[in-house]
Amino acid sequence: MINTIFNPKEVAIIGATDRENSVGRGIVENLKEEGRKVYYINPQKKKIFGKKTYQKITDIDGKIDLAVIAVPQKAIDEVIDQCIEKKVGGVIIISSGFAEIVKEGKKRQEKIRKKLSSAQIPLVGPNCLGLIRPSVGLNVSFAPGTPQKGGIAFISQSGGLIDAVIDGAENNNFGFSIIVSVGNAAGIGIEDYIAIADGDKNTNVIALYIEGVKDGRLFLKTLQNTKKPVIVLKAGKTKNSKKAVTSHTGSLAGEYKIFSAALRQGGAIEAQSLEELFDIAKALSWQNKNKGTGAGIVTNGGGAGVLLADLLDENNIKLPQKTSNPLDILGDASPEKYETACRKTIKQKEVSLLAVIQTPQTVTKPLENAKRIKKIFDDHKKPVVAIFMGSGVENKKAINYLEEHKIPNYSDPKRALKPIMALINKL
Repeated sequence: MINTIFNPKEVAIIGATDRENSVGRGIVENLKEEGRKVYYINPQKKKIFGKKTYQKITDIDGKIDLAVIAVPQKAIDEVIDQCIEKKVGGVIIISSGFAEIVKEGKKRQEKIRKKLSSAQIPLVGPNCLGLIRPSVGLNVSFAPGTPQKGGIAFISQSGGLIDAVIDGAENNNFGFSIIVSVGNAAGIGIEDYIAIADGDKNTNVIALYIEGVKDGRLFLKTLQNTKKPVIVLKAGKTKNSKKAVTSHTGSLAGEYKIFSAALRQGGAIEAQSLEELFDIAKALSWQNKNKGTGAGIVTNGGGAGVLLADLLDENNIKLPQKTSNPLDILGDASPEKYETACRKTIKQKEVSLLAVIQTPQTVTKPLENAKRIKKIFDDHKKPVVAIFMGSGVENKKAINYLEEHKIPNYSDPKRALKPIMALINKL
């Protein structure tokens, strides 16, 4: 299943088209023939972008690892039968009109699920965006492009959120190993995707957007068996939002307090926003956890240091006091002074993580400071988090340098709190 769906060599797009503003065209444009054969299925077209099309999938000679289906719901049954006849390795149903709408849709979905299950053909979807695996150049989705490679696996019950994350990815320095739009999860379930990501050598951390799960005990057991960090953003917490969940993917949104407790029991980290989900994921993707109790703060702006100290203290994270902590090196701090203070702080046994704050002063040299922080990170192998505040050109260069070298940066102390807690096992 992993190879036929996550690294297929032969892919058929059923419903391929060159019609503007269509799902079929989006998939065609995203799926590149990089070491794989791609076939277009459309009985209404002879060619798409100059490439030959086929009337149906059974007209293709040779095997098909993956069939991606984006046709009107009324044509699905016939297409599924053809895929079973062809003995495809896996199926992604992009099309909607199933369990997310009415009882009849649920019946149609179950009928298709049973057919594919009997034929031992794994199913992604229906009612999904598709999937992306940047590490092997695979994008079988109608998302707005392909994000860069990285260590985050993003598994989502919302295709729209995936679109938003990908669209904003060019402004971030982190990348993805796997992105999966679960959809209605009639075949492969969330638990299966978690297990796949956990076994993927390119994945360092698993980020989930979940509205509801079908089997709470199975979900909990999966979390408990997962070796890599899992961060979860849960929607459908209130009575009114639970109704929206049912109409979105047909999932069941259980009692939020029970779900939240299950996350803690399963060892997962719960995020409270999409921003927080990826703030934490970025940190855990790039740096290893360091189980400890203390953080050291170095800052050239006293106020910013006090803000972070308050947040850490409120969350029971110790600030060891062998030296001043926060250590305020004042607004005229040179790169040499930054390095001396950071080394003095991070070498303390009681300091499990170093947080370096920089506010933009007249004499501040952001890029040079970043280079020295990188050297300290390399030398000490403890987690280092940067809080370079401000949006000036020189600051952006420094932030890019830090993140290119796996040191996460956050725009203010509040955003840095949860990543810091995650890196020292306090979440």
